[in-house]
Amino acid sequence: MAHDEGLWSIGELAERAGVTVKTVRFYSERGLLPETSRSSGGHRRYGPEALGRLSLIRALRGLGLGVPQVRRLLPPAGPSEGVPPGDMPEEGLLEDVLAGQLRELGSRIEALRWREAALRLVRECPPGERAERLRLLGAVSTPPSTDTLARFWRGWLPVRMPARSVAAFLDLAVPQPPADPEPAQVLAFARLHALTSRPCAGSGPSPQPAAHRRAGGARAAVLYEGLAEAYELAGVRLGARREPGPGEALDGFVAAYASAYGVRDTPGFRRSLAGELAGDPRLDRYWDLVAELRTPPGGTPAPTPGTAHDWLLAALRAQTAGTPAASARADRTVNQGNMPFRS
Repeated sequence: MAHDEGLWSIGELAERAGVTVKTVRFYSERGLLPETSRSSGGHRRYGPEALGRLSLIRALRGLGLGVPQVRRLLPPAGPSEGVPPGDMPEEGLLEDVLAGQLRELGSRIEALRWREAALRLVRECPPGERAERLRLLGAVSTPPSTDTLARFWRGWLPVRMPARSVAAFLDLAVPQPPADPEPAQVLAFARLHALTSRPCAGSGPSPQPAAHRRAGGARAAVLYEGLAEAYELAGVRLGARREPGPGEALDGFVAAYASAYGVRDTPGFRRSLAGELAGDPRLDRYWDLVAELRTPPGGTPAPTPGTAHDWLLAALRAQTAGTPAASARADRTVNQGNMPFRS
């Protein structure tokens, strides 16, 4: 029952709020729940408005907010003035804090899902493969980060390529891990991480396609912008299970190289381009893993930039195979170009 002056002791406030005295004292000592006054004996006294403020504090804490966040959201209150029980935090500020809390919670849930899939991956694999899978998983953060994959591609692209074009290429080439993965997708990402964490096989730490040497940084931006459009068109044909052949996708593919090189698209250019691309370094293993990562078990593999490039190159080879030189270059593509970039 309140005292004559209408104030409550810490115990009375705790009883009305359904909490312990220790809880009320905790919030008071951190400045979230200021007392209205002190008794002659130095004991805290609270007005009825403190009950509403305490309810608001508990509601915010129940949402997982920390004391600093709650302090930001609480309406101001001085030691001699209370806060009406219906007062709420300022709407925009509450929206920002709750949005941040949801992002943090989503990240934690994603981490738990990846951890669950990783546990299943190790439990369900043959005992002889567990050590290798544990090694792969141990190198990957939870939730997984694509920083290593992006770093690999940044080192592979021409050094003077504009930042905007680099970002667009990374959006195309770096797959985002699924939020709720199956064990096979976790394994695919771990293998991608391992593959891009060390130098490429072959000559030098990062073999470059001939287009990088010929086009340079600025023109490489033109090249990859055109290739992105061609890959999208080829992906539609791949999804429809169309055989490689002439059409808008192949014309866009060739036009991307012609624009980057500053030359016209002619039959002779197409023949020389087919031979040039046959000798480029291959990243087959990377794109195979990207397809595994993007495809749920039992699903149909979605086209990747790698499979789209192969479809377009096959279409170009078929179109230019009328001369002996082109046929010889096509043979080299079959025999050498398909050497995968393996982990």
